[in-house]
Parts: sequence; C-alpha cells; structure tokens
Amino acid sequence: MQANVVQKIATKNADGVQGKASVKKLYNRLCNYVWQNKSPLLIAVVIIFCLSCVQVLVPQITRYVIDTVIPEQKFNLLPWLAGVILFVSLLVGFLNFLRSYMMSLFGHRTLNHIRNDLYQHIQTLSISFFDNQRTGDLMSRLAQDVNAIGNLITADMAEIFADSFTVIAIAVYLFIADWQLTLLLLVTWPLMIYLTQVFGQWMRGAYRDVHSSGAAVNNLLQDTISNINIIKSFGNEQYEIERFSEQSRNYMEANIRAVRLWSMFFPVIGILNNLSTLIVLVFGAWEVMVGRLTIGELAAFLAYINQMNQPIRRFSKIMNVLQRAVVASDRIFEILDTEPEVKEKENAIPLTAVRGSIKFEGVEFGYASGKTVLHNFNLEIQPGQIVALVGSSGAGKSTIAKLVTRFYDPQKGRILIGDRNLQDFTLESLREHIGIVSQETLLLYGTVRDNIAYGKLDATDEEIAAAAKAANAHEFIMSFPDGYDSIIGERGVKLSGGQRQRLAIARVLLKNPQFIVLDEATSALDTESESLIQESLQQLLQGPTSLVIAHRLSTIHNADLIVVMEQGCIVETGTHAQLISKGGRYAYLHAIQFPQKSNTPEPTEVQLEQPQPLKEVILA
Repeated sequence: MQANVVQKIATKNADGVQGKASVKKLYNRLCNYVWQNKSPLLIAVVIIFCLSCVQVLVPQITRYVIDTVIPEQKFNLLPWLAGVILFVSLLVGFLNFLRSYMMSLFGHRTLNHIRNDLYQHIQTLSISFFDNQRTGDLMSRLAQDVNAIGNLITADMAEIFADSFTVIAIAVYLFIADWQLTLLLLVTWPLMIYLTQVFGQWMRGAYRDVHSSGAAVNNLLQDTISNINIIKSFGNEQYEIERFSEQSRNYMEANIRAVRLWSMFFPVIGILNNLSTLIVLVFGAWEVMVGRLTIGELAAFLAYINQMNQPIRRFSKIMNVLQRAVVASDRIFEILDTEPEVKEKENAIPLTAVRGSIKFEGVEFGYASGKTVLHNFNLEIQPGQIVALVGSSGAGKSTIAKLVTRFYDPQKGRILIGDRNLQDFTLESLREHIGIVSQETLLLYGTVRDNIAYGKLDATDEEIAAAAKAANAHEFIMSFPDGYDSIIGERGVKLSGGQRQRLAIARVLLKNPQFIVLDEATSALDTESESLIQESLQQLLQGPTSLVIAHRLSTIHNADLIVVMEQGCIVETGTHAQLISKGGRYAYLHAIQFPQKSNTPEPTEVQLEQPQPLKEVILA
C-alpha cells in the first residue's frame, strides 16, 4: 500500500473535477485543525466584527460634513469632528493590533499542531515507506509545505476574515441606501468570481510544479551533501554543479510560470473593479443631478466602494498565497493519509521479557510483489542461544533480522516468542528488548556521550563509561580532547569505522537487551579493528539470545547453531564442527575463506534441502 501511495505522490497530476473535490476536502481537514485551536480565532473574529462596524461608520462622518456641517456653517462642530476622527483612528489602530496578535497566536498554534502531527505520523510509518521515499522530499513537506500553510493562516487569514466582514457590512448598508446603485456596483462580480475559479485551478497546477521541483532541489542537496566524499573522490564536482544548476533552473522556471499567472490575474481583477466604480460614478452623478442623491451621499457611496474594492484587490493578492497553501496541504495530507504496513493491534500487550524461544513457522516474505525472498522458512532459537546465519548475498539473512524486529511483517506464516505471535505485542515494548548492531553503523550528530546514551536515555555517566569500557571504546574516547563530550560529526564522520562500530556496541550494551541481532557487524573492518570488536561482542553476547548474520565465518565458530541459507531456504544446520564434517555448502564457503585449512572441492551444484519442520531442526 505504501509503495502505491509513494507512486501517487510522485505522479499525481491536476484534474478539474478531482481538483474541486480535493480542494473542498482539504478545506474541511484544515478546518479540523482550526477548530482545535479556536480560542484565539474566536476572539479575533469578535475583534474583526467590531473593526468592520467602526470602518463602516467612517464614510458617514464624511457624508455628515458635506451635507450638514459645511452648508450650515457649523464651526462649533469642527473640534468635535476632529476629536471623533482621532478617536476612531486610535480605536482602529488598537483593534488592528489585537486582531493581528490573536490571528498570529492562532496561526502559530495551528501550524505547530500540523507540524507535530506530520512528524509524529512519519515516525509511525514502516521502514518500507522510507525505502521508497526521498529524504529531501520529506524535509520539503515538513519545512516548506508547512510554512506555506503558515503564511496563509498566520496573517492572510486575518485579512480574509476582516475583509469578508467589511464587504458584507458595506453591502447591506448600500442596499438599504440605494439598491439600484448597489446592483450596478455588483454587475461585474459574477465575472470576477468565475475568473477567480479559473485562475485558481491554473495556479494550483502551477504551484504543484513549484513544490515538486522544489522537492527535487532538496533531494539533490541532501544526496550531494551527505555523499560529498564520494563526489570529491571521483572528481565529479563540476558534474554535480551542472546537475544542481539544471534542477535549480527547473525550480526557477516553475516559479516564473506561477508568477506569470498571478501577474495576469491581479490586473484583470483591478480592471473589473475600476469598471464597476466608473459605472457607479456616472449613474450616481446622474442621481445627484436629478435630486435623488445628495453630494454627501454620493461621496459616502464612493468611499464605501473604495472600502469594498480594497478587500477584493487584497484577495487577488492572497490568491497567490492561498493556492500555495492548497497545494502544500495536499502534499501534507498525502503523508498523513499513508497507513503503516506494520500495524500494532488494538489489543496489543506489552512484552515484559524475551524468555521463550523464538520460532519461525512457515514464514514467507518478499519486498516486492511476486518476488519472494523467504520460502516456507522454519527455525527455532532457544533462550540464551547464539544462532548464526550464513550464506550467499541475497539468501535472505538480513531479512530474518528485519522480521524479528518487525520492521516488516511476513506475508505468510508467523513468528513466535514463546507461544505468542510477535504481532500480539506492542512495537515499543518489542523493540525495547532487542538490540541491533549492523554493518552500517548509525550514529547521530552530537557528542560521544549522546550517542552511547541513546540506548538508555536516562543513563548516568558511570553507566555510559562502563558500557564504553566493555565495548573497548573508553580508551580511544579519552584520547579525544573533550573525551565523552567530543563532537563526532554527522553520522560519526570524525571516527574510524572500528570506532563507530564500538560506539554502536556500547550503545547496545547500555540498553542491555534480551535479544541481540548482529547484522554483519564486522564485515567492513580491518583485522585489528575486528579483533577489538570481537572482544566487545563477547561481552555483548553473554546471556542474551543472539542472532548473528555473518560473511566472515571466523566470527561464528563458537555459535551454538549455524544455519546455512541459500535462495531463502535453509540448506544446512549444525555446529561449526558438524558442518565442516558434512562437507556441504558451509564447508565449501569455509574453504573459500580459509583455503590453507581445507581442501574441500567446489560442489558442482548447490542442492537445496526441503524446508524442515520445526521438530526436525537440530539445535545444538
């Protein structure tokens, strides 16, 4: 399902009917977030209503001055009028301040809610989602797309609310004052509404291109910066500069197309506004000349028209921000609508301890549809046992580790801890009891202490140092100027491969899990580093149930059980001595790595055994 969603994200195109339904759905979903942070919004709405009422009164002062004060020469009212105008100005300024503050408060709370929901949901998604998703695109959604919504709801939404109240209040007054003149004012509005819908659809399509091309730039930046060593080692700086220049140009051209549409829309709306004003001015002048209107009433009418035209002009500008926000919302909700493939049961129970055996019963699994990696896989790992998986690349060894940790779920069969299905337990409690050390050491930017303590967030300095000593890491850590407070750089780039691996082992030692997974933890190390890490691993594997995946067979001679895999099936099981004596696949692999110790001939064909039932798996 997630692969389909990712494909949809990458290939979705604008469609007219679907676009209207999508926009309506987006508005409804955004309203849910709005309602959850409604308190400052409701206060702002009251303020906006008061502000609109005050602004509607301003032209009435103009009408009174022209029709009454000037003709009747009421000089004594001029100071009072000046005071009223000053008071209204101060009141409008104060109400505008309150409106802006409350709308900003509402906007940032809503924005924080959306951002946290998005990040939280991404954390719940399965590994398969990230296998098919680009890091730069996710970063773009969390940063740029959320900010695009923020630009709308923190400031422009306040303008929309205020202008809507103002237009409604003015329209009601104008209909009461002169409905004929008001109808002439509104004659161009149907055309404006139609053009707004048409341009809105065009601009949404344009901004989809803007966001997708912007995500492409982020993807390229993330790839090149994180792999700068490879780029420089091959001398491909100029090639990457040209690639970035092309992506940046695509991003620029997408923005220019969007700006071109908006630049066309804004003056068209302005022309229609001026046309309505011209009609009202001509007809209003005729009404004054025939005595149906006073000059003051016409002046007030024109002032009201100006107050109505300003919101319409502002809305035409806000259309630019609005369409960006619609597209950004669409991209955000696509992620929020993605369901994790690995789901936790509603009645899942916490796993208190990994005391029972771990059994694979008839497990079948494939990463892609129609491509099975494991075929009817059966295996039992007894408590406290060290079980090693060996075999050719692609045999399915690492897949076993991913299934045990529930990074993926099998398509058929089941995995048991004791007599309970792995899926009966909560994901958090399951992974609390599992420690993983992989070939690709994963470290975070920060200090040595931060990275070791990631295995136990409340660990003391003494516990961290003890774990480092057990992992043979304390000595090299103390050789750094800042010791445990030394910054290791992004992904541990300031450390050697062996140092990174020992920190990873220290992190798992500090976690003290009951089940250990070693996924080719020493395959990329030199002999000296491997020797030090082997000592660390001896400490790590004392007590817990352990699953060791290895290419270097020297690291698993002392395993309680060695399982040889080929093409997703078990072909041999036994101890090192038993398998050597059989002269089968394991003996052949051992002879390749240690030719001086064996004369085992190469088998002409690998014979895959039939998948064994659990009761037939020989456990040492």
